[in-house]
Amino acid sequence: MNGVALLVLLAFFSCEEKNVVVDGKVEISGKIENARDGAVVLSQFTDSRPIVLDTVELDNKGEFSYEVAVDAPTFFELNFYGEKIVRLALFKDDVEVDYNFADPESLVINGSKDSQEMLKIEELMEAYQTKVNQLNEAYYKAMGDNDTETIKQIQIDAMALESNQSSEVKKVINSMGDSFASLAAIGLLNPKNEFQFMDSLVAKLDEKYPETKTIIQLKQQLDDMRALSMGQVAPEIELPNPAGETVKLSDLRGKYVMIDFWAAWCKPCREENPNVVKLYNEYKDKGFEVFGVSLDRTKEAWVDAIAEDGLEWTQVSDLQYFNSAAAELYQINAIPATYLIDPDGKIIGKDLRGPSLRVKLEEIFD
Repeated sequence: MNGVALLVLLAFFSCEEKNVVVDGKVEISGKIENARDGAVVLSQFTDSRPIVLDTVELDNKGEFSYEVAVDAPTFFELNFYGEKIVRLALFKDDVEVDYNFADPESLVINGSKDSQEMLKIEELMEAYQTKVNQLNEAYYKAMGDNDTETIKQIQIDAMALESNQSSEVKKVINSMGDSFASLAAIGLLNPKNEFQFMDSLVAKLDEKYPETKTIIQLKQQLDDMRALSMGQVAPEIELPNPAGETVKLSDLRGKYVMIDFWAAWCKPCREENPNVVKLYNEYKDKGFEVFGVSLDRTKEAWVDAIAEDGLEWTQVSDLQYFNSAAAELYQINAIPATYLIDPDGKIIGKDLRGPSLRVKLEEIFD
């Protein structure tokens, strides 16, 4: 099951918003009712990691106030006794945080609009995690019962959940307008599948926050991925087959082709091969082909695995492991990895396998 744990990108900005005058200080205040024993810890996010700044003291009424230096859009975190975490996006506005430990739904944030936007992300993630937990429980029960049909259905449900989550994240980001808090949500998206959306968002943020360290880093990452984004023509692969003959990916132009990066030593690859064989036999007469790219080190292991798994499609390799020219060209750092291209050679799918590959092929051919 993929995507059951997602990271939130919380980055530190290093530039000022144009035409905005700030005094370099922001007040974080609020009131905590039914407080616990322990400390309230304030942290600042730098390069996606929280760095502890200080502890915050509450008075006898449960109220607190703390002033921090903020001369650029910055993410902070208030950790209340290790039981409640509140993330804040601060720049020019003070913020007030009120919470009652007797009521988990009582959190109120006033002041900083960007910090209020952060609540949307928290709500989205909590709802998603609840659904993921439910799927996990069902999955492990089905595994214990050796219920293969239920396992397959759960895998399909997980794919649908991940796809729906991506749509929900984009809705939340769009609802934020030009708030820099959207950068806390962009890390929830898969850049392989959401390249166009992320590229557009980063370009918009770059206009408002020029010369920002985080934006510059994101732009570079997206530029590196641009040639492999959806809709782009897949880069040419030209490598020898087991007979030593040079074969090109473009030789299969006119068909739907799955580029399959695999290796004899890769257990998940070998476990996936029977599924690919089955789908290949179902759809090869309709125009589906597979272009296997092995990351093996020896020809013997490669050829033996082809025979053992009954792989009848095109196979190529330069036997250079992850240093393979094709692996470097396609930025492969883990296998199995796949790219699906259309008859014109354009990328239309990535990392499809198991139920997700079947769903895509049914969509194309049935």
